[in-house]
Amino acid sequence: MLETVRAPRQLIVGEGVAQNIPRVVAECGSRVLIVTDRVLLGQPGVAEIVAAVRERVEVVEVFADASPDVPLADVALAVSVAAEVDADAILAIGGGTVIDLAKIVGVIRCHGGTPRDFYGESKVPGPTIPLVAVPTTSGTGSELTPVSVLTDPDRELKVGVSSVHIVPDFAIVDPELTYTCPATVTAHSGIDAFCHAVESYTARPRAHGPRDPVEQVFLGRNSITDHYALLAAERIARSLPHVVRDGGDKEARADMSYGSMLAGLAFSHAGNAAPHALQYPIGAATHTPHGLGVGLLLPYALDAARGAIGDRLAILAEVCGLDVTDASDAEAADAFLTWLDGLLADIGIPATLADIGVARADLPRFAEMASGVTRLIQNHPGPTDTASLTAILEAAWLGDRNRHVLTPEDK
Repeated sequence: MLETVRAPRQLIVGEGVAQNIPRVVAECGSRVLIVTDRVLLGQPGVAEIVAAVRERVEVVEVFADASPDVPLADVALAVSVAAEVDADAILAIGGGTVIDLAKIVGVIRCHGGTPRDFYGESKVPGPTIPLVAVPTTSGTGSELTPVSVLTDPDRELKVGVSSVHIVPDFAIVDPELTYTCPATVTAHSGIDAFCHAVESYTARPRAHGPRDPVEQVFLGRNSITDHYALLAAERIARSLPHVVRDGGDKEARADMSYGSMLAGLAFSHAGNAAPHALQYPIGAATHTPHGLGVGLLLPYALDAARGAIGDRLAILAEVCGLDVTDASDAEAADAFLTWLDGLLADIGIPATLADIGVARADLPRFAEMASGVTRLIQNHPGPTDTASLTAILEAAWLGDRNRHVLTPEDK
């Protein structure tokens, strides 16, 4: 048995917990860089947090120019601002983009170099300066995870920095900060969180030696990640459609904050799989939101692997509230995938890759690129050769889940 849990030093969750941010930040350092974006900085809730931190901390500088998908130019700018104030702690207030940016800034602030020096797994040599992460969306789970995803203009897909050393020191998750999140962002971030839960629960289990938790970041599913993943799936399944329709539904907002958090704890060890790996080149090519891409791809990737995970899909059906009492595992798996199709349509996720502008001729190239994202693709429970990944993309392009079945001619 080899099981780990990766999480912040302290996780604070619940309505109103944002009032603890100034004290926590002041205990982390006296020269603080706040990372956020312009839209959030203009919102009263975030502006009040920034003002309260300024009252408690000797030196505070704000970098509010974070832009989607963490381009390397943003990293360079934020690092220079951190250097100007000699920052010894970072507060990140925002979605996954903001928190991922703060993570890599902390790495470079402490260890020097450029982001390219840390691409891949376990390249960060040691701890970084303290990071307090405060999410304003319910989706990425970045406030809990050992991953920072960046956009490199010299590469055709997103790149990841994965290390146990970049898990934030403190995560403060207050559902009240998500109340102003627009419906589209709520949908995209929410389905991303659901993907984290499902991909963690269906990730390929792997045998490990005692050194693996230090040398590797994603290790496949275990009983601990299963627990978190199922709790996350249950909360998100019952609340995501409600919160997309009515952003003022406080109970649904709380469910989404908790669900995103639990899914983050699950995939911090288990890892994400094919939907995330395939989205990297597709997202880079189409400039579509991350959550939209992984949500679109999820049912096709799951269907392609159902021979290995049919029993788990059946459990997910029950957890997500479907009546599968007298159903076989195969029937329950069918019911789950059909329900998932409906959920995606309900929250506005396109049904096919053609709908988001992907050219059919590019599918083999995207599959080949995704196959190189080893830290993710090794978690997929089905075949991961380029032909099989291309078949998943072909099914997703046509909107026909059965197309993932390879014929002799395909092979």
